[in-house]
Amino acid sequence: MAGEVGVLALQGAFREHARALAGVGLNVVEVRRPEQLAGLSGLVIPGGESTTISKLMVAYGLEQPIRDFHADGGALLGTCAGMIVLAKHAVDGRPDQHYLGLMDIDVRRNAYGRQVDSFEAPVDLTDDAEPMTGVFIRAPRIERLGDDVEVVGRLREEPVVVRQGRVMAAAFHPELTGDLRLHRRFASLLDPARVGVAA
Repeated sequence: MAGEVGVLALQGAFREHARALAGVGLNVVEVRRPEQLAGLSGLVIPGGESTTISKLMVAYGLEQPIRDFHADGGALLGTCAGMIVLAKHAVDGRPDQHYLGLMDIDVRRNAYGRQVDSFEAPVDLTDDAEPMTGVFIRAPRIERLGDDVEVVGRLREEPVVVRQGRVMAAAFHPELTGDLRLHRRFASLLDPARVGVAA
């Protein structure tokens, strides 16, 4: 597969995502300005610190352009903090925190523990017999699922990978394991009409 996708490169694990996306055959653009979204088929919002990412999105004028990008057919993947940014609401979020509201979920930040409580665990994926290793670092927990949100992966019985249309979100860091299955699933969400269009 060939095409151009972006990784929001304001803060967090964007370089690791860029390597994973290249590993599934995609050309990657680091996105820091709204005009860099032009011509892309998808965008990854990486893990990091959700409050910092949301503040930087506002400061760089990216918040509404990302919503417009999605409305125009762009696919989105958010991991860990990226899941929080994509959500409708965080039940324990800061009053000044912004959310893109592009996935009908409510989340709780750092719900699996602090940095010292980080862990790895098998995540069961739908339509896949082999679990993938999830790296959970200050990971969010999904507190509410909207009716149109599909569960794609579970940690025991808890949903940790979800999809709504062209938006997918994971509570953990798939980019840190070398397992490219979630990045391949993200690639499958890209609109073929947009793939390969140069900025």
